[in-house]
Amino acid sequence: MSKSEAREENNKLGEAQGLPDELGAVLARISGAERVDQYGQAVIAIDAAAWAEVAVQLKEAGFESLVDMCGVDYQGYEAGSALGTRFEVVVNLISCSYGARLRVRIGVDGEAPVCPSVCAVWPGANWFEREAFDMFGIEFTGHPELSRILMPDDWSGHPLRKDFAVGAIPVQFSGAPRPQ
Repeated sequence: MSKSEAREENNKLGEAQGLPDELGAVLARISGAERVDQYGQAVIAIDAAAWAEVAVQLKEAGFESLVDMCGVDYQGYEAGSALGTRFEVVVNLISCSYGARLRVRIGVDGEAPVCPSVCAVWPGANWFEREAFDMFGIEFTGHPELSRILMPDDWSGHPLRKDFAVGAIPVQFSGAPRPQ
């Protein structure tokens, strides 16, 4: 089976499981959102500029829980991002009232990628956004306290970026005992 045939088959699986009609109608009304179901799960792809508005619409539609958010760096990946950007922010939402899941893929680009914060919509996004900032350097505008969460405050660079020089920087955490 070729890659394009496999992709078509995955999309058919997604259509078969789909979303409840009410939620499907909401997704159809979101401007700039492209439905790209994958592996039996409903997926939409949007630009970062639309994310804040789309997040509010999704919350009002019944996606009350943001269960995961992460960054992805596609530099050097043969196929690249499906959205044509180097970075993506991937968000997984759940609607308990409808028993549905939705993945949102947000394309962000550039050496200093920027995406709107959704902490005001889903407060649980706070630490996920801080992690994506810390590891990938994705800046979330409007975040209440965008600071490092995993790496020391004095760390330079973002270790999950593909262009981060692995092994070039000795790991020395602030406050670590110094050899004598």
